[in-house]
Amino acid sequence: MTNSAANAEGQLPFEPDGPDFPYYRGTPDTISRSGWLLVMAGVVAGFLALITPLPFADTLFTGWLRAFLFVGLPLLGLRMASPRGWTVIFAHVGAREVKLMFAFALLNIVISFAVGAIVKAFGTVTANAGIADAAQLGGAQLANFFAKVAVQLLGEELVTILPFLAILTLARNLTGMARNSAVIIAWLVSAAAFGLIHLPTYDWNLIQCLVVIGSARLVLTWAYIWSKNIWVSTGAHVINDWTIIAVTTFLAPLATSG
Repeated sequence: MTNSAANAEGQLPFEPDGPDFPYYRGTPDTISRSGWLLVMAGVVAGFLALITPLPFADTLFTGWLRAFLFVGLPLLGLRMASPRGWTVIFAHVGAREVKLMFAFALLNIVISFAVGAIVKAFGTVTANAGIADAAQLGGAQLANFFAKVAVQLLGEELVTILPFLAILTLARNLTGMARNSAVIIAWLVSAAAFGLIHLPTYDWNLIQCLVVIGSARLVLTWAYIWSKNIWVSTGAHVINDWTIIAVTTFLAPLATSG
């Protein structure tokens, strides 16, 4: 059970009353320093399983295997580090949580397009080849692509939120940093790291990854900070990416032909 965020230190602006973050306050689900090493090892292993080239062409099976390893290995590390508390990042999903998913997805789309337009005006923005390729798919292949993207986006949330919680815990417990300062540091550093792991996807465009992708990540991580529920940030991420894929796949060709 997590403690209330309404503690003596107070909350961040726009952070509602409710459960506090897990693992850092000395509760039964607390993760030790060695435990966080296990968690981060799982995060790194999951990411490598997703991106490491195979000596043969990827297939439907290997594509799904990569996606499940991307999710499963970070969760395995978390399960080993906190046997009693590893599920605490997954909270109840009801009507309120679904509304939050759509609200944060809409906010993310607006901010991403605004920041992207500014960056594009002053430089080059690289398209996501994976999303662009989806326009060439149809029927079962396209449905498979949408489904696999949803699983992979849960992995992206895990490889962001788990480091966020690790940085929060270490900043708080090793340096004695105030809770809210530690949250802000973890929020910014984990977003920057998320942007950097997208460098190969966007042709090593550092500005795009740090500014555009990093800004989007700040919004998605705030969905977790707001809700303390990784399903909310994952849902917002899925709605965001599915919307972009759908526009690219269905609407962009119509605009071109028109």
